[in-house]
Amino acid sequence: MKWNHDVLSPGVVVAGLLGFVVLASPAHAQSAAQVGQWSSVMTWPMSATHTSLLPDGKVIFIGEYEQGLLPPGRWDPTTQTLSQFPAPGYNVFCSGQTFLSNGKLLYSGGHIATDEGLPHASLFDFNTSTWTRVPDMNAGRWYPTNTTLNNGDVLTSSGEIDGPGDINQIPQRFIAATSAWRTLIGAQQDIPFYPKMFLAPDGRIFYAGQLRNSLWLDPTGSGAWSMGPLSNYGSRSYGPAVYLDGKILLIGGSQPPTATVEEIDLTTASPAWRYLAPMSIARRQHNAVILPDGTVLVVGGSSGPGFNSSDFPVLYAELYNPVTNTWTSLSSGARYRGYHSTALLLPDGRVLSAGGYEDTTAEVYSPPYLFKGPRPVVTAAPTTSLPAATFTITTPDAANITRVSLIALSSVTHTFDQNQRLLTLNFTRGAGSLTVTAPANRNIAPPGYYQLFIVNAAGVPSLGRRLRIPPP
Repeated sequence: MKWNHDVLSPGVVVAGLLGFVVLASPAHAQSAAQVGQWSSVMTWPMSATHTSLLPDGKVIFIGEYEQGLLPPGRWDPTTQTLSQFPAPGYNVFCSGQTFLSNGKLLYSGGHIATDEGLPHASLFDFNTSTWTRVPDMNAGRWYPTNTTLNNGDVLTSSGEIDGPGDINQIPQRFIAATSAWRTLIGAQQDIPFYPKMFLAPDGRIFYAGQLRNSLWLDPTGSGAWSMGPLSNYGSRSYGPAVYLDGKILLIGGSQPPTATVEEIDLTTASPAWRYLAPMSIARRQHNAVILPDGTVLVVGGSSGPGFNSSDFPVLYAELYNPVTNTWTSLSSGARYRGYHSTALLLPDGRVLSAGGYEDTTAEVYSPPYLFKGPRPVVTAAPTTSLPAATFTITTPDAANITRVSLIALSSVTHTFDQNQRLLTLNFTRGAGSLTVTAPANRNIAPPGYYQLFIVNAAGVPSLGRRLRIPPP
């Protein structure tokens, strides 16, 4: 497989879309400060179907189908160079993926064939670029979800075993300290694959979809499920979900796709789903990325009626502002990015959008805030913080800072980022510094690595600094 840095002309890509219903934003004639800007298209050696931002700022990506056996790609956003990591030793396509507190990536499950999963699990160490097999799970899992827990363990749930609908109904807890599995025999539940699972502020796990009926899971002991509230729309297959300060947003999805968006606030006594402003267009197979300014960027997807309707590509991005409950249409990328596409936040505030079914390309989007003046500068910041602790960020721009954001490293596949969450931190301004309060506990900020940003009054973020919340 050839590794290179060839790029495709966006003009060529557009020409290749002639005859399709290309859904591009009317905002293309506006300035970059209004609608952002896309890079040229990069050619990569495989489809970026499983994509994660490592604690060192590099990106690891794994391809689709038999590409899951190949050495994963490594992309450096700073130098724009491609290289490769060692092969995992089995097919990790269709696995679940999230980070341990030490920055190692846990991949659970894998690919035998469509709807048939492997029981294997492995840890990838970004420091040594090595894979370590851990004990197999109770059975195969194809399309499972991994969720980091409040002590640094990981919950693996769902995934098909040996055919369509043959769901592995018993969650398992990966004990990080011993690299062993504990089977939650009291928590048997048939939930569709790649469930949208989140660590909630009370320490339970919240199942947000794709089923209409949300659920709560107590991951302690042998585990136990309880009923949650009904969402408003219904099933939202292949639509993303994001976590913003204890609130979860479900964005589009379903078949045919919907433009509707719902939110639930898990910090309230009786959480309930409510509709938010809808997107400008119905989308399915799209991705959602949390930005340092607290907004949510949606990229890619199809507005067509089918599973992966490439004849109805949505090329323009759009941005949700939770403060105003409004959406803004942004500039258009060059490629249709639907099924098997991924997107994640880079340390410099840009967004990588890559892959898609049989698509071995990638683009980088620069949001409008990168064209609104100089970045605030961080001259010193801690690399570790305990929950509820105060720490100091040294910056000459302290007087102009309006926001401090902590965003967990992304690990995304099949429209769902299994590790991403936004935490808005309280702070006070001083002379040349900010005094910041870390999240109150590890239910809010599960152990692991985060990107720390300061944001000025113009909405421009600093470069992200690495901050680790250690396990208890």
